[in-house]
Amino acid sequence: MSYVALYRKWRPDTFDEVKGQDHIVTTLRNQIKNDRLGHAFLFCGTRGTGKTSIAKIFAKACNCEHPVDGSPCNECASCRAISDGSSLNVIEIDAASNNGVDNIRQIREEVAYPPTEGKYKVYIIDEVHMLSPGAFNALLKTLEEPPSYVIFILATTESHKIPITISSRCQKYDFRRIPVDVISDRLEELMNREGLDADKKAIDYIAKSGDGSMRDALSILDQCVAFNLGQKLTYDNVLETIGAVDIDTFARLLECVLESDVEHAIDVVDEVVWQGRELGRFVNEFTWFLRNILVVKLSSAEGDRLDMTKENLERIREISGHMEESTIVRYINVFSDTAASIKYSSQKRIVLEMAVIKLCRPQMEVDTTSLIERVRMLEKKLDDLEANGIQAAPVQSAAPVSPADDVIDQKGMKEYQDKLAMELPKAEFEDLQRAAENWNDILEKLSVPARRYLKRNDADPAIRTKLILSDDHRRLLLMIPLTDDDMPKLYFDKPENVEHVKSVIEEYLGREIEFEILCTRNSHSDNGRLETENILNLNKINFPIDKK
Repeated sequence: MSYVALYRKWRPDTFDEVKGQDHIVTTLRNQIKNDRLGHAFLFCGTRGTGKTSIAKIFAKACNCEHPVDGSPCNECASCRAISDGSSLNVIEIDAASNNGVDNIRQIREEVAYPPTEGKYKVYIIDEVHMLSPGAFNALLKTLEEPPSYVIFILATTESHKIPITISSRCQKYDFRRIPVDVISDRLEELMNREGLDADKKAIDYIAKSGDGSMRDALSILDQCVAFNLGQKLTYDNVLETIGAVDIDTFARLLECVLESDVEHAIDVVDEVVWQGRELGRFVNEFTWFLRNILVVKLSSAEGDRLDMTKENLERIREISGHMEESTIVRYINVFSDTAASIKYSSQKRIVLEMAVIKLCRPQMEVDTTSLIERVRMLEKKLDDLEANGIQAAPVQSAAPVSPADDVIDQKGMKEYQDKLAMELPKAEFEDLQRAAENWNDILEKLSVPARRYLKRNDADPAIRTKLILSDDHRRLLLMIPLTDDDMPKLYFDKPENVEHVKSVIEEYLGREIEFEILCTRNSHSDNGRLETENILNLNKINFPIDKK
């Protein structure tokens, strides 16, 4: 028999085997036990968190002849037929390749006939956000009033693309990213079942690399086991297999940056390149390394937010003690920008080296965070001089100042600090609605370049830039159609341009908002849907920090 990948071989068969989604499992179990089944469910969440697995288990439980505590028995004829794919009661549909109106009309015709055996017909529609607008409309009536023997389970990784008319008719379940310790325990369990040996540190690193996805972690584990077949899986083996970098390398690079030692910083990059490490992964992991330093710097309960060994946590604490908060934020911004550009670059090494040089030489940039970093470096030099008994000469106000001089406009810095100190109240639904309704007024307050890119399609109402509310009514979304070229996307790929639009809206409302820019391509794909791209908002760090 051919080899079966670990994520397929060990897919959960019962609710007890599902990890990290207890809030969903408990609800579905109670529906089975009390015979209170809904007719439509919407499973939302990132890849590999168990959406399809739970949908299949729920489908089996609905038709099981002898359910055990809300889970399928996996022994009756119905359970066995569903498990081996021969049951006519469970129909799986991939909306990515069956996204037309005709596909949905076929479903509408099929639901008219009750199941020949079993109690329910269960339709599992995966990647449902890929359905065309016409297909969604065709599904609407059937979803609203299906026969009593039909259950729909819609699964998606992009819930914001689901029309509100569809999502409002479903019970919505948000699948969370699975915690690292839960993934690690599951991997250890499966390694024991497979009769394989591995270091705890290696398993923990694979679990972290899964980024909250059990399937991704199992795929990485499969790759590492295959590469080191017949040997004990060690931490170094894992790093070598997946092209990852150890925390020691990150610490050495950061030390060079803090000392403004460009030569040795480039040497570290050169070492990473010659080791064959994947540079995109390196950038992402170094950004995450900086994030951990910031969490330790700002939070007194950092242990709850960091998934790492005690040894690495102590190392992070030591590093954070020598860094300012503004410095860490600048480093994160620079490397987040690098992560967006290195992904599509053919010269990844050059992109990475330029980012490292930017960190070492803040005078090359003119944004506010770079100015703050230059002030920090000047203060450090003054402290070093005073420590050596040398009194720094005061800056003469009458002396000419060249652009290269590290002299900061103190008035400008004071205004910036005052601006940072201001805390606007959070925007309510009515505020966001007011902004959306008065977008034309806000548009006139933007800079000339921003207005040029946002008003280029005003002549055609069908492809005009629009400011709308998100489905959850908590965010503002700026929808920018792309027509002849990608210039608007390239312009708003820069975080300072996104921040400019956001700040103008906040100034208009007098409220703090959550804001995102989405670009829609005007060229239709084969399935008739508009392709959408998120503009990276680097001014929003996606993790909670409680400053005490």
